[in-house]
Amino acid sequence: MFLGPAITLFTLFMALPIGYAAYLSLRTVKVSGLGLGSGARTEVWAGLENYGRALADSEFLASVGRVGLYGLVLVPTMIVLALLFALLLDSRGARATGFSRISIFLPYAVPAVISSLLWGFLYLPAVSPFYYVFEQLGWDAPTLLSSRWILFAIANIALWGGVGFNMIVIYTALKAIPTDIYEAARIDGATERMIALRIKVPIVLPSLIMTFVFSMIATLQVFAEPVTLRPLTNTISTTWSPLMKVYRDAFTRDDIYSAAATSIIIAAATFILSFGFLRLVQNRAFNQEK
Repeated sequence: MFLGPAITLFTLFMALPIGYAAYLSLRTVKVSGLGLGSGARTEVWAGLENYGRALADSEFLASVGRVGLYGLVLVPTMIVLALLFALLLDSRGARATGFSRISIFLPYAVPAVISSLLWGFLYLPAVSPFYYVFEQLGWDAPTLLSSRWILFAIANIALWGGVGFNMIVIYTALKAIPTDIYEAARIDGATERMIALRIKVPIVLPSLIMTFVFSMIATLQVFAEPVTLRPLTNTISTTWSPLMKVYRDAFTRDDIYSAAATSIIIAAATFILSFGFLRLVQNRAFNQEK
């Protein structure tokens, strides 16, 4: 009875849409004649044809490569910074921890569209105060919205907004560690650095794994940041990320069947990567215990 509302919401807004998308991915439109008049366009069974076209689409493969590189830049940096902030806040000599926690976490509460707009204007040389300062100092600042730097510009927005959430998860795990362990380590002569590296990090490893999986899933689903920055630069195409290609196919080209197949592929890849990473970590942990 208590699970009923959650199950109902999950079924209506998750399971059924996923099932309908899977159904659409197996359908296509057959055009008769010039495609004019009633009955000229009929929906027919396509099987795996849409999946084959999606996997062979050079634009989709290019978007996967960009997101893969984006993830290699973003995810390790985000996890390292989140762990570093959590360890600093949990250190023995930390001060103003409450204010620091809120300051680090606050960007996560800003919607991705708003944060992308804020950073987008900071990236524009004509209006950015940073470029004005660099110009006054005589420094040549890179154009972050150029094709060379756009990936890092988008990753910076996600980094700014995501570090706080991961930091809270890791910091919560650190606060659950009994202080007796730290006292015993200090009696044995361990420094704060040794305690952090040899006690805290190994104990919060499950939290690190969880934040890594969450960050990886968010990376595969990147959409708001490049879409919001796109009007500010011509270096972001309509298929910069896989989800942007899904959006273009569904709402610009009116090809919901191809878009549905691509979205199912993205969902399956997300599940496989997440589940595979967790299984790999679990197997390594089991082998170490043996």
